[in-house]
Amino acid sequence: MAAIDHRGRVADCHVTAALDWNAGTRLNIREHRGLLVVTADPHGLFKLTKEGYLRLPADARRVVGVSSGDRVLLTAHVTRQSVTVFPPVALDELLLPVMPGGEDA
Repeated sequence: MAAIDHRGRVADCHVTAALDWNAGTRLNIREHRGLLVVTADPHGLFKLTKEGYLRLPADARRVVGVSSGDRVLLTAHVTRQSVTVFPPVALDELLLPVMPGGEDA
């Protein structure tokens, strides 16, 4: 889990480090079923910051409903060289139905 700052920076480098992504790694960022999928792409429009942080563009954040201060779940897929970003609403949709008491909890 990591927080998103006011410029869209994900305040954690562990997931990108696990993929051996370094500062300047070019990235493709796309929405898929309410999630953001980030892949290493030499022709990508985006890149890791000079400090090695992932920054999610405002348009992508708006599409999935991520705001400044939100915490997101990050998962890495090493063989696909990708990170999936689960926004709060996606986590609610995944977890509420299986929690004791369901949506009434």
